[in-house]
Amino acid sequence: MMKSKMSDTSKVKYYSIFLMLGGFLFLVVSKIAYANPQHGVVLLYHHVSEDTPASTSISPDKFEEHMAYLKQNHKVVPLQRLIENIQNNQPLPENSVAITFDDGYRNIAENAHPILLKYDFPYTIFISPDLIGKQKHQLNWSEITELSQQGVTFANHTSIHKHLLLDNDQEGWLANTIEDIEHAEQSIKQHTSFNLKYLAYPYGEYNQALSQALLERGFIGFGQQSGAISKNSDFGALPRFPAAGIYANLNTLKVKMNTLDMPIISKSIAEPQLSLTERTPSQTIKVELDDIHKNQLSCFFAGQPIDLSWEDNAFTYHIQTKLPKGRSRINCTAPSIAYAGKYYWFSQPWFVPDENGNWLD
Repeated sequence: MMKSKMSDTSKVKYYSIFLMLGGFLFLVVSKIAYANPQHGVVLLYHHVSEDTPASTSISPDKFEEHMAYLKQNHKVVPLQRLIENIQNNQPLPENSVAITFDDGYRNIAENAHPILLKYDFPYTIFISPDLIGKQKHQLNWSEITELSQQGVTFANHTSIHKHLLLDNDQEGWLANTIEDIEHAEQSIKQHTSFNLKYLAYPYGEYNQALSQALLERGFIGFGQQSGAISKNSDFGALPRFPAAGIYANLNTLKVKMNTLDMPIISKSIAEPQLSLTERTPSQTIKVELDDIHKNQLSCFFAGQPIDLSWEDNAFTYHIQTKLPKGRSRINCTAPSIAYAGKYYWFSQPWFVPDENGNWLD
């Protein structure tokens, strides 16, 4: 009888150990699967100057503060490496970040480049080739050649940086837009030898027709909505975190640079371009919840929390007041279970024209 009792006790003991080991292995595997290697963050800057528009500028001193923090806490990698490793399911260094600039302003070479050289950071500048040499605040081709010889990468920002969102019904709109983008790509290739087929949308504006057309032609699109990048991201409109103007605060940027791509399964509305009469969208987003604290998922509009409703693993938010004309974003975040201190992040951009169908600068 005693022998049988001891046997039952042992079974309970070993079963408890088995459960503990199973839980431990789950945490380890979860960390490997979710914590990093196929997630990366791209930062977006424009001006590095104290004499340019505040909304798109960061001072040289503040920019150096950002770079010093990156040196101590992240691994800055070339944009091309970050994208290709994610696409090919190849590991990246933990906390990988890529640095980009839009518009090709001369103050990038004057103020940002010496700082980036100091920290030995690679970076990419998106340029509009038909403006090069025609506007004095822009880099010229000679400066671009010199920068490229020092490791700077150049990519496509359309020919002349104009709004791309026109009426979808306008005859030839999509064909003309694609022609412009391909013209800019060939011009950049001719002057620099770079042919990455990376496009940063001017003003971050795109629609589904355009992003899909780019993907079909082998391009990758970059927007100005925020978020991290993973293999499951939309490579027709990848997110980047703006890091200048009101977004230059390093305390808030630290959180953003440690984010993971929200594991979205589907969205009820994928089209970001709205008409003037449809400015109160409701969007349902289905997500994988394996590594998400569901009860801590929150969405924000204009810095204020908005109400959510859940059905199984899908949440819905409703915009109660009309979105403003121009560009808006809904940001949703949720903490990771497996990786303490990291948040999953999703940003939905919305674009609304004015009464005349024009897009705001």
